[in-house]
Amino acid sequence: MSRIGIVAESAGETRVAATPTTVRTLIDLGYEVAVERGAGASSSFPDDAFADAGASVVDRSDAWASEIVLKVNPPTPDEVALLADGATIIAMLSPALRADVRESLQTRGITALALDAVPRISRAQSMDVLSSMSNISGYRAVVEAAHEFGRFFTGQVTAAGKVPPATVLIAGAGVAGLAAIGAASSLGAIVRATDPRPEVADQVTSIGGTYLPVVVDEVMESTDGYAKATSEAYDAAAAALYSAQAREVDIIITTALIPGRPAPRLITAADVASMKPGSVIVDMAAAAGGNVEGSVVGERIVTPNGVTILGYSDLASRLPAQASQLFGTNLVNLLKLLTPGKDGRLVLDFDDVVQRSITVVRDGESTWPPPPVQVAASPQPAASAVEPVVPKKKRTLSPAAKSGLIVLGIAALFGLSAIAPAPLPQHITVLVLSVVVGFYVIGKVHHALHTPLMSVTNAISGIIVVGAMLQLTIPSLPVQILAAIAVLLASINIFGGFAVTRRMLAMFSKGDR
Repeated sequence: MSRIGIVAESAGETRVAATPTTVRTLIDLGYEVAVERGAGASSSFPDDAFADAGASVVDRSDAWASEIVLKVNPPTPDEVALLADGATIIAMLSPALRADVRESLQTRGITALALDAVPRISRAQSMDVLSSMSNISGYRAVVEAAHEFGRFFTGQVTAAGKVPPATVLIAGAGVAGLAAIGAASSLGAIVRATDPRPEVADQVTSIGGTYLPVVVDEVMESTDGYAKATSEAYDAAAAALYSAQAREVDIIITTALIPGRPAPRLITAADVASMKPGSVIVDMAAAAGGNVEGSVVGERIVTPNGVTILGYSDLASRLPAQASQLFGTNLVNLLKLLTPGKDGRLVLDFDDVVQRSITVVRDGESTWPPPPVQVAASPQPAASAVEPVVPKKKRTLSPAAKSGLIVLGIAALFGLSAIAPAPLPQHITVLVLSVVVGFYVIGKVHHALHTPLMSVTNAISGIIVVGAMLQLTIPSLPVQILAAIAVLLASINIFGGFAVTRRMLAMFSKGDR
């Protein structure tokens, strides 16, 4: 049984890697859990709540000395020194951008797993902390923009006059962008969005936004679920679109990020200068270089023309309780994968694409970068050569068996006619011939045409009704009972046939215009 240490984050980070709810699940997986004293205070999770969940509350050195350490942000060199030999640390390590972190972990047999390297495949969605945090960040970006904006988001008509709705442009329709579109739409704003991936257009429309395509000859497709670098032709067309939109909209929220590369520049200083006074820009990519010229990481900037630029990089941390719960749930789902025996022992399997993709360092040796994982975001063309599917043959009677049954039926008919008193043989002969003729006539008609045949069956049923009514006058109780039953059943068939035929005809008739 291994012990998991939940450590406190550095100053400025309000999230924590586990909550009392997720601690219970970790204990159910067979682990012991030790929580650093005060680790959850900024997220409104007191030490007593962790203790009630079954965790032990320890000091800093004891938590870091655990076999497995769970953390939100990358560890500093001083924190790496606190890890035990052969320990495993699981956190957001930014391995593509933070080579210094990777190098500091290549020591003393340490294993490091990067939560922000989870591949975007279907079965890994429950472990994807980037999606969870981006969802929160997109929502919070709209809240921050609304706080800075000097008017309503929704339009109103009041006795004092008409208030137009705010117009919001979302640059990038990934997880964060879609969350921002949904939040802004729910507040009543007119929302526009653009993205180089055409497959997101339906998603934007479905949550209340208007998709603005950038018209170029190329088609941008994502093969791994993340945004890709665009071409010069696309960048030129997109720049024209952003310039035109900047003069019209009230709020711009940019979310464009490319894993392992600086954020692309979308909004220029000239675009900012063309915006109306009081407009707001939220640059969610400020920490990666920024999508907006003039944005500063963690700062609120007001331009000379009165445009507010927010470069906050801690949007998810501004909802610490919710962010910690989602982050902790992602970690629990990952540890369920890494603990197949539910015995408190972490097992790393490099044959699993998820586990291989997130492993940055294994036993002190670098394993980064992992093999690429291809995830097609658009449907792939079907294979040219498809093996034909041979339908199973239904079991049918052989010709000899059919002939035998026919001969047997004819023999039975002759036998019954020979011993039956007159006029029963004549009636039996008419009945048998009617069944045979009816079977071949009705059985050869296509199923779609069966309902029009109701008119024929109604005529036959009408003859039965007339004949049965004539039999009602015969002074014989059994005959009268059978005749009454015949009248009832034939009448049901007649009225039911008319009702069904009427419905079928109504389906094909045109209504009054």
